[in-house]
Amino acid sequence: MRWLVTGSNGMLGADLVSLLRSLGESVTAADRRTLDVTDREAIEALVPGHHVVVNTAAWTAVDDAEEHEAAATAVNGEGPRFLATSAREHGARLVQISTDYVFDGSATTPYPEDAVTRPASAYGRSKAAGEHAVRKELPGGHLLVRTAWLFGAHGRCFPKTIAALARTRGEVSVVDDQVGQPTWTADVAALIVRLVRSDAPAGTYHATSSGQCSWFDFARAVVLSAGLDPAVVRPVSSDAFVRPAPRPAYSVLGHDAFARLDLEPIGSWEERWAAAAGSVLAES
Repeated sequence: MRWLVTGSNGMLGADLVSLLRSLGESVTAADRRTLDVTDREAIEALVPGHHVVVNTAAWTAVDDAEEHEAAATAVNGEGPRFLATSAREHGARLVQISTDYVFDGSATTPYPEDAVTRPASAYGRSKAAGEHAVRKELPGGHLLVRTAWLFGAHGRCFPKTIAALARTRGEVSVVDDQVGQPTWTADVAALIVRLVRSDAPAGTYHATSSGQCSWFDFARAVVLSAGLDPAVVRPVSSDAFVRPAPRPAYSVLGHDAFARLDLEPIGSWEERWAAAAGSVLAES
């Protein structure tokens, strides 16, 4: 198969390109310098000849999206629509990456894949627009993969920031009232390949680690992996970090779709963090 990966210089995109090449797949890696996903003509010129398109490109500046919602929606909503239309015209499958932010975070049990989306932020609305566009334009040929709380070796992420702050400040405050699933980008990349290779039916899949924890819990695990005393991490409420965009209080995604396909979801966040910590913290 020939794969096209947009956003190939990001955490997830870089891991996916690396994995595909290690598996002997033919990959076109398109970063933001070589492909603007809001440019319909550029997409139409690039998609032909590819069997699978994976769109990891996204506007990820959550707070900036509150002031620039139209620009965020152009990237996160219109870009996926252009890719889906081109994929349909040229017989390609589209894997669209989405997010827990399409939910408002008010749930108390894991969100199933078919839960009604109720985004509470501009970023969430822009990603929900992308989901809607992909389903409409490519109903039988899409894999919509939601993920959350990503960390990886490429670029900035929560564990690198926490480890650096703990070393330089000797103390770091982290919220303990937001719950989710820390997820390694390498695991998401592997799951995408498994879904495509197994010819998974069109639909929505949740690519997050199993289990759940708070940001405070995760920060303590990070600091411990960095060889520091976890006591330097102090719990605080979200009220201590008021930001332009609301953060979901509960970002736990369910994995029922994998059970229906007899596929294993990603393992527990503790287990996957233990496997990832060395590579993620190497440059922190």
